[in-house]
Amino acid sequence: MPLTVKQAAEATGKSKPTILRAIQSHKISATRDEATGAWLIEPAELHRVYPPASADDAHQSKIDAVTRDVSQDEAALVRLELVLQQLETEREDRQRERRDAETTIDDLRRRLDREGEERRQAQAQLTALLTDQRTQREEPARRSWWRFGKR
Repeated sequence: MPLTVKQAAEATGKSKPTILRAIQSHKISATRDEATGAWLIEPAELHRVYPPASADDAHQSKIDAVTRDVSQDEAALVRLELVLQQLETEREDRQRERRDAETTIDDLRRRLDREGEERRQAQAQLTALLTDQRTQREEPARRSWWRFGKR
């Protein structure tokens, strides 16, 4: 009884593309089914090129395929967790940088206010020094420069 490509792959433990490549490269003789167009392979011809796989090998290949899928999913989850940890670390870094910037801004504002107050005090002191602090004396009555005629 001839085997289909899928059955041949299961019987040898190979993949369907491997069996199809062997047919196309004429390593394995196969005929086309006229009704379905599927390849039909004689078991003797198949096992001439590929030794039969034991039931344990077929079962193990299925387990390996499932394990590979599960391990790929686990790897994707691990990568996702790593990305999430990286994003959390970056978020914490941004928050720390924001707090540092706010602290610096507050410090600069206090310094600016203090320097402004010091400047106003210094300006008041300079104004006090530069203004005439002498008491005003009464000046004598002015005498006319024209001495004749007025007394």
